[in-house]
Order: sequence, then C-alpha cells, then structure tokens
Amino acid sequence: MSWKRTLLVFALAALAALAIACGDDDEDVGNDSDNFATDTGAATQADATQPAAGATDPPAANDCPAPSGDAPEPDMTKQYDAPEDQGIDPGKEYLANFKTVRGEFTIKLRPDLAPQHVNSFVFLAREGFYNGTTFHRVLEGFMAQGGDPTGSGSGGPGYNIPAEFTTEVGYTRGTLGMARAQSPDSAGSQFFITFGDTPSLNGQYTIFGEVTEGMEVVDCITRRDPQALPDFEGDAIISVDITEN
Repeated sequence: MSWKRTLLVFALAALAALAIACGDDDEDVGNDSDNFATDTGAATQADATQPAAGATDPPAANDCPAPSGDAPEPDMTKQYDAPEDQGIDPGKEYLANFKTVRGEFTIKLRPDLAPQHVNSFVFLAREGFYNGTTFHRVLEGFMAQGGDPTGSGSGGPGYNIPAEFTTEVGYTRGTLGMARAQSPDSAGSQFFITFGDTPSLNGQYTIFGEVTEGMEVVDCITRRDPQALPDFEGDAIISVDITEN
C-alpha cells in the first residue's frame, strides 16, 4: 500500500471516530445501556432505541392537552449542604402533587422503601426547588427525567444521597426513581418516572414513589426539541405540593 493510500485510510478512520464522539447525547449507549444522564453527567446514557418492556404506545399528539399555565423561572442559586430533617414517618402517607404546564398528577412517596430520598425530595419540594424546572430528558417508552434547575442534566441541590436500593418492589409503569451518576451514592435532585415496566433498573436505582393519579398526564410529557419547536422550552413543573396524612 502506498504512503498516500495509508494516509487516506488513517484520515478516514479519524473522521469516523470524531463523528461518533460528537453524536447526539440521547443516542449514546455506554457499557450499561440502562444508565442515564444524572446530576454529574458522569454516567452513560440510556439506549433511546430500546423501549422498556411493558411500555405502552405514547399518546398521539392530538390526544394530549396543549401546554398551558405559567411556570416560574427556576432558581438556579438554591444550593444546600444537606437536606433538613423533615421528620419523615414511614408509617404515614406522603403525596406529591405535581402541577405542570401539561396537567396535574399525583405521586405516592415511599418512605418505607427510601426514607432519606423521600426526606430530601420533600425538603426540596417545600423549598420550591422544583418550581419552574423542566423535564429535560424524555425517552419514548422508557422514562421522563427532571429535577435539574439548569435544565442541562448536570445540576443538583449541592449534596448527594446514599443509595437505598430495594428488592421489595421493582420498576413498573409509573415508578418514581432517583437518577444518579456512576457511584451508587451520587443521587441529588434529579428524578425520573417510567413509562413502562423496566426490570433492568431493579436494584440499580432507588425507588421512592409511584404515580397514583394522572398517569395520562405523565404520558404526555414532552422534552424541548429546538429544531421542531424553537420557542418551546419543554414541559415545566409549576409547583410540587406535599401533603402528609
């Protein structure tokens, strides 16, 4: 092979490697295809081409209500050393009512499974931390991820929560889980809600709630598409209200 042809082969290989490295983040697949963008951005991302087992078909666009209501601007200055102790009682019922521009849904929190995660979520919700944040990452048939005031997938509350994995329940449709980076103890404020059964996440991400009302609203959550919807910033959370029974 001539030196010119050899140089051409190396140049083409370099260009191919560069194209792969610069691909769309949502299509990246790491060693563990069930990891996804988290507070630090250190974890690999979910395989957007593999829908979750048991997932339902997404609703048609005309079946979903148009975004309405005014969400506040997220406060990106809120940072904490640790969550305040909310006195979470595993024997009580805690409900989180999400009011979003797409509608409302309710999540029953599970302090019996993950008291530290529920305590942190309740603390942040009562602080207004989630108000105005968007669902910055939505993968069809898999999950909707939110809880980052920066909307970039790299923001958090300033502290981390140790993992509280469980074998008592698994990831089914409407499960609320906590996103994290590669370390099991790297969870912060970012959470996700599954669209379908996803048993491959069991024992890998902390479960701390499940949707009890308004799953049809969750099904309609849409992320920002700057090409198709240049003026649409993504479905935002107006408020998260906590009730204790």
